[in-house]
Amino acid sequence: MSFALTDDQRQLADSIARFLDDKYAFDARRRIMAEDRGWSPAIWAEFAELGWLALPIAEEHGGLGGTTVDLALMMEHFGRSLVVEPFVASVVLGAETIARADEAKATELLPAVAEGKMTLALAHGEPTSRYDLSRVGTTAAPDGKGGWRLSGHKAVVLHGDSADRLIVSARTGGAEADRDGITLFLVDSAIAGVTRRPYPTIDGLRGADVILDDVSVSGDAVLGPVGGAFDVLEPVIDRACVALSAEAVGAMGATVQLTAEYMKTREQFGRPLGSFQVLQHRAVEMLSASEFARALCYRAAGAMDATFGAERSRAASAIKAEIGRAGKMIGEEAVQLHGGMGMTNEMAVGHYFKRLRIIDTSFGNAAHHLRRFATLG
Repeated sequence: MSFALTDDQRQLADSIARFLDDKYAFDARRRIMAEDRGWSPAIWAEFAELGWLALPIAEEHGGLGGTTVDLALMMEHFGRSLVVEPFVASVVLGAETIARADEAKATELLPAVAEGKMTLALAHGEPTSRYDLSRVGTTAAPDGKGGWRLSGHKAVVLHGDSADRLIVSARTGGAEADRDGITLFLVDSAIAGVTRRPYPTIDGLRGADVILDDVSVSGDAVLGPVGGAFDVLEPVIDRACVALSAEAVGAMGATVQLTAEYMKTREQFGRPLGSFQVLQHRAVEMLSASEFARALCYRAAGAMDATFGAERSRAASAIKAEIGRAGKMIGEEAVQLHGGMGMTNEMAVGHYFKRLRIIDTSFGNAAHHLRRFATLG
C-alpha cells in the first residue's frame, strides 16, 4: 500500500498547520478551555468556513467527500495542537452515524453540520457497558401513538453538554447484551425529560451524563431500521478509532519534539540532559515508537475505505492497540525526562500525556483491542 500524499493532501495539511500555529498556540488553547462551553464558537465557525467540518461528510450530504486518510491528516494536526472543539463528537461520530443509518435524515441534517450550524453528540455508552457496543440498557417502548418513550442513563457523552441534537441508542428488543434489538433515535437535547450533567474531563475536553426520564419522541425520530443499530455503530466506531489514533500520532509527535528541545536546554551536573547517552537512547525509543505508530495509523486509514467487515475492524483494533501502548510509553518517558514539572498545568507536555491516556481508553483500551484483534482473526 502506498502512503504517498497527493498534492491536495499536502496542501490540506499545510493549511491546517498554518491556521493552528496562528490561532491555537498553547496559551490560546487554555483561554479557549476557559470559555463557557469549553470550546470556541468563533473557532468552530472558522473551521466551517475553511471546509474542515465538511471534509469527512459525503458530497450528497453537503460535504466534500474526503477520505479517511484526509480525515487522519486533519486529526494528526488537531492532536499536535490539542484542539478541544467538538469535531470528533459532532462530525466523526454524529454525522457519520446519521449518514450510515438514514439516507433521508443525512440529506436533511448533515448540510447544517458541515456549515457549523448544528452540533451532534452520540449518546451510546452506559455506566455498565465498559467497551461492549452491544451492552445497552436504555429502553425504548412504543407509546401506542406511533412514537416512542425512552428511559435510561448514558455516560461520558463526548460534548453532550453543548450538542444541539443527541443520537441515542436504546434497546427495543432482545436482552441487554444482544447485538440485535438496538435502535437509534435523534433526540433534541432541550426536550422534556432529558437531563444533562456536564463535567470537564482530565484532558481538557467536556463530557456529560445524559439521563432520559420517560422521554417522548415521535416515530420520525428513529434513525435507520428498528433493532439494527449495531451494524451501523460498529463501522462508525472503527473509523472513530482511526481518527483518534491519528490525533494521538500528532500528540505523540509534539511530545517527542518538546522533550527533545527540553533535553537540549535543561542542565544537570553542568551538562545538558541531551548529552547523556542513556537519555539519548530513551529519546530515540520515543521517536521510533511515534514513527511506527504513524505508519500503522495511515495504513489503517487506507483500510477504512478499502476493506469491509472483519478486515476493517482488525485494522482499527491493530492501530488502537498500538496507539495505546506507544502513547503510554511516550507520555511516561516525557514526563519523567521533564521531572516533576512535567505534570504541572503550565507545561504543555502534561496536557499531551493526559490526552494520550484518554484516547487510549476511548472506545476500548489497548488490552481490549488486542483481544478483539485476536478474536476477529
